Amino acid sequence: MKRILTIQDISCVGKCSLTVALPIISAAGVEAAILPTAVLSTHTMFKGFTCKDLDDQLLPIARHWKSEGLTFDAFYTGYLASAQQIEKVIAIIDSLNRGNDLVIIDPAMADNGRLYPAFDSDFPHEMAKLCAKADYVLPNITEACLLTDTPYRAEYDRAFAENTVRKLASQGAKKVVLTGAAFDGKYGVLLYNSETDSFRMYEQEKIDAIFHGTGDIFSSTFTGALMRGMSEEDSAAAAADFTAECIRITKQSSDANWYGVDFERAIPYLLNRLS
Repeated sequence: MKRILTIQDISCVGKCSLTVALPIISAAGVEAAILPTAVLSTHTMFKGFTCKDLDDQLLPIARHWKSEGLTFDAFYTGYLASAQQIEKVIAIIDSLNRGNDLVIIDPAMADNGRLYPAFDSDFPHEMAKLCAKADYVLPNITEACLLTDTPYRAEYDRAFAENTVRKLASQGAKKVVLTGAAFDGKYGVLLYNSETDSFRMYEQEKIDAIFHGTGDIFSSTFTGALMRGMSEEDSAAAAADFTAECIRITKQSSDANWYGVDFERAIPYLLNRLS
């Protein structure tokens, strides 16, 4: 069985980060090992959340794994608690990567033109260093703009998206998967391969609803599907479809919570989609 190490926070309530990654990766038939970067009472869209930074535990945990001879087939990072953690995460991946293990980076730091509340303006520069290590970077358009010092546009065309993605790949990432790509009347996922300088678009219906944590759902599904043996195109399509199904189910539910999608109810759909 393949084993993924996912490095991100635990938001105890909020349906995001590790509480999403663990069940989705497991449902894909892949072992999920975790390295928590912080423990938050809720995700950062709640007011007054608490946060316990686990920065001092990251390297000791990784050293213990190395002493035990543990290996991982992929490294998947999500929300990191601070810019200071990024250097440690880079060191951990460099230490544990056997040379051909996949590195998948979700630069979970911003949306709708704004950084998340916990981050300052220096954070994207540090995150770009981690993204440069990636086989796959999975940003939304806000994150892609911040990582490349590109002025954000709420509305843009395909040329803008492609130029921004190319700039991101030029920093070191081999492939970019732009989520929530919306231009020229199309919506979906834009995939870029820097080795062939080629783009592919997976189009889907846009659902008129916004929920927190859908980026984590996409990234976790993409990673699990990829490590299950699906192609990158099929993995992106499965991730997009599952994310959309989660939004659809939540929007239709009378008891849905504002803070996240009811991905649990969509797990049967995921199992069918992956098989």
